[in-house]
Amino acid sequence: MSEPTIGVLALQGDVREHLAALSGSGAQPVQVRRPEELAAVDGLVIPGGESTTISKLAVAFGLMEPLRARIRAGMPAFGSCAGMIMLADKILDPRSGQETIGGIDMIVRRNAFGRQNESFEASLPVDGVDGGPVEGVFIRAPWVESTGAATRTLAVYDGHPVAVRQGSLLATSFHPELTGDHRVHGLFAAMVRSAR
Repeated sequence: MSEPTIGVLALQGDVREHLAALSGSGAQPVQVRRPEELAAVDGLVIPGGESTTISKLAVAFGLMEPLRARIRAGMPAFGSCAGMIMLADKILDPRSGQETIGGIDMIVRRNAFGRQNESFEASLPVDGVDGGPVEGVFIRAPWVESTGAATRTLAVYDGHPVAVRQGSLLATSFHPELTGDHRVHGLFAAMVRSAR
């Protein structure tokens, strides 16, 4: 089977790191900034960064409604950190005017693990990822306050879900793209292949 084409939403955040991780996972990565680029991909990564900025830029670039439509139509998507917030149906403490793409039946809390200077790493067993724990890099990370019945928790840290999956949607509080370990991206690439 040919490599899936997986886009990285390239409005703000750690785009380059996700492109490299996808490349190392047997996918064909491309940057997505316009609706026509979104229409051409098999799946999409929403990177870590600043969720309020990503939300406002998605609206400004005319991408918010096409993103929602593709997610509703079943396009696989993976969000890390700010990307997790963007895939949440609800934010507990949204900034003024902040919107989400939605798709995962969960409520998230922004910056739940603290400020930038409280960033940390932790080894996490992640359901669906073989080969031992994943090193999670948490930078101003959200956590999941609650999930609906269709949402499966894949990893927990300090009593809070930090990796979840609902159908073809995957989200992590942490940044797997910053570690050189491409197994989470490999899981997502496999999800995209099976959805094609």
